[in-house]
Amino acid sequence: GHFSICQERTVRGTEGGTLTVNCGYGRGWESYKKWWCRGRNKNSCRILVKTAGTDQLVKKDRASIQDNRSQRSFTVTLEGLQRDDADTYWCGIERTGEDLGYKISVIVDPAPVLAGSPKPVPGPTPASWDSSFPLTQGITSNQPVTLINPNDR
Repeated sequence: GHFSICQERTVRGTEGGTLTVNCGYGRGWESYKKWWCRGRNKNSCRILVKTAGTDQLVKKDRASIQDNRSQRSFTVTLEGLQRDDADTYWCGIERTGEDLGYKISVIVDPAPVLAGSPKPVPGPTPASWDSSFPLTQGITSNQPVTLINPNDR
């Protein structure tokens, strides 16, 4: 069976970003379960997500997979990329005997450090009460001042 899976052999993503890999396959594989796994060896890699043999999106942790059977391709997505996500992955199709698989090397570039990025701005400092504040105007020492607590109402 012809298995033209995954256009890219090496895919790059940026730390904190989302990696998307498109995996194509030949006629006749539409109803098979598709999977995405991590590890150097296809037969012993750890499956991160697997379809149910339908076009329904399957999400598990930061990974998701969705088959598009009419287009004969499935898309795998890894969100919130971390530096240690860089590894060997496989797009695969589950079948009797040995699964079909296509090897993908994932490279995660460090998040860019922007030159001249803004420094944290200190919060507003509490206003120092000005002695000439108008509250004291018109109050002399022999006038009683009643403070009303709004919570007492």
